[in-house]
Amino acid sequence: MPDPCTSAAPTPLSSYANCASYEIHYMDWQPAGEPVATVIAWHGLARTGRDMDALAQFLAGQGYRVICPDTLGRGLSQWSRAPQEEYNLRFYARLARELMDALGLEQVHWVGTSMGGAIGTVCASGLFEPALRQRILTLTLNDNAPELADAALARIRAYAGQPPVFATVAELEAFFRTAYKPYGWLSEAEWRKLTETSTRRTDDGRVTPHYDPAMIQQFTAHDNDYLIWEHYDALALPVLLLRGVDSDLVLRPVAERMQQRGPGAQGLLTWLEIEGCGHAPALNVPAHFDAVLGHLRQ
Repeated sequence: MPDPCTSAAPTPLSSYANCASYEIHYMDWQPAGEPVATVIAWHGLARTGRDMDALAQFLAGQGYRVICPDTLGRGLSQWSRAPQEEYNLRFYARLARELMDALGLEQVHWVGTSMGGAIGTVCASGLFEPALRQRILTLTLNDNAPELADAALARIRAYAGQPPVFATVAELEAFFRTAYKPYGWLSEAEWRKLTETSTRRTDDGRVTPHYDPAMIQQFTAHDNDYLIWEHYDALALPVLLLRGVDSDLVLRPVAERMQQRGPGAQGLLTWLEIEGCGHAPALNVPAHFDAVLGHLRQ
């Protein structure tokens, strides 16, 4: 399979914005001409915006501007000064609104993996940030739903709250290859890039994943922060659910309930099962690209 990271495409700008008194990093992928629209592509819980490089590169080639933020406490964004109060969906929605305002984005499409999908859902509902209600045109949920499996959440809490530390980058890459095997196919170059874009040195020179371990307080200080049926039911926009066939986070009965409620009941939900993936599809191969692009163009 060809490596999408090696194809010719625009080079992104690494940029920063002040949002809620924090420096938030984002990659800004610009098309060759005037953008047909702007997409915000938001990463998962313990990841960074660089996970969206392959999709953003493809969409930029299709004429879209793509903004890929690092969430507070991840990647090159600042860490929270008040973890218990700020590592939660409500505050992330505020960050999203302020980022859109800082960039002058009146309307956007939203693609979110896992946590990024939940942030998109609460933004689009307008229940936390009323000013965003009409500003999100379409929503793509990459293995995310308004209710997540308890067993999978327990697994995520177990590894995310105590990030491993290794002597070498090679050892950390081996860890990532095991932890993120459910992403599906990644080329050798993509595994190395995933590692190098989500690695930081500790004070003693070892390496660990590039996020604030205190972000796990979203689970310990905010019970059921990801139980967001109220927000899902308030949606009135086209929604695409990409569910990894082997996902342990988004269970099929929950996806079936999504078909009966909110945008599903309005005929606005498209549900696609993604073969060869669990939680969550890497959004890095043509089948993934085509699904997202088709949703943006409807």
